[in-house]
Amino acid sequence: MPANLNFSSLLSGTGGAGDLLLLRDFMLSVDMLNTLEAKLQLRAHYSDSSIDYWSRLAKNAPIETFHNYFQKRVDIRFDDYANVLRIRVQAYSPEMAQQIAQTLLDEGERHMNRMGQRLAEEQVAFIEGQVEVLADRLFAARERLLDFQNTHGLVSPTGSVESIMMIVAQLEAQKALLEAQRKAASSFQSASSPEMQRLDSQIQALTTQIQQERRKMATADGDALNRISAEFETLTLQAQFALELYSNSLLVLENTRVEAARKLKQISILQHPTYAEYSVEPRRLYNFIVVLFFAIILAAITQLTRAIIRDHID
Repeated sequence: MPANLNFSSLLSGTGGAGDLLLLRDFMLSVDMLNTLEAKLQLRAHYSDSSIDYWSRLAKNAPIETFHNYFQKRVDIRFDDYANVLRIRVQAYSPEMAQQIAQTLLDEGERHMNRMGQRLAEEQVAFIEGQVEVLADRLFAARERLLDFQNTHGLVSPTGSVESIMMIVAQLEAQKALLEAQRKAASSFQSASSPEMQRLDSQIQALTTQIQQERRKMATADGDALNRISAEFETLTLQAQFALELYSNSLLVLENTRVEAARKLKQISILQHPTYAEYSVEPRRLYNFIVVLFFAIILAAITQLTRAIIRDHID
């Protein structure tokens, strides 16, 4: 049997034991075998006629047999103490062994990146959809606010209420001053005097004006400023809340895109695939000693059996 060439390679991932176990399963999968077959013609290598009959793969072997043969030639062990994968590949030439190991590393890294990118893209797509929904919600809230302002002809009903309250306060102050003047004048003037009538007229005018201003703020109909102001504040809060949600969603989207870029995994190779200079398999001296040992035991048993038989014949 031609020399089996071996090498060991250490690789570690950045995603912990879970990612390494997933990577190990992928490297030993049928998909990886098909990739190796497409790139390296692995079946032709393992079924070469120059390989002895007991070791080579049958040329027309089904994929299940081929996969079992592949798993016997590729040993990938997870070292939970060092958190690394140890890869050992057997092939019938040093070039093929090195190529198989390098392909395992390259395709494994590509597979892990595809998984991470797919998950990241799904997350980004979901958040982008939420951003669009929140943007529509924000624009709708703003349109309702603008329509409300245009309908009532007020940019800020709350400001209008505050202005009316200030006017009422000023009118009441003027009324209080006139009432004080009337009270002082009534001590030396009659109620029918021109001065008293002027003061009464001004006080009545201020009272009427105050009542009119107050009716603007609170009446039984739907045009009262207090109702309009309350509806305006509700619409304003809705618009502000929609704006905050939209701003937060944009921030989350950018953070997710950054995290998606960081999720790309890179396999850290502690020992690159080596080019074997001599055959490790089969272990000829070990096999020779084992065969010789069992041959001696078998010969001794045979000789002892023959001696026992001769004794019984005699």
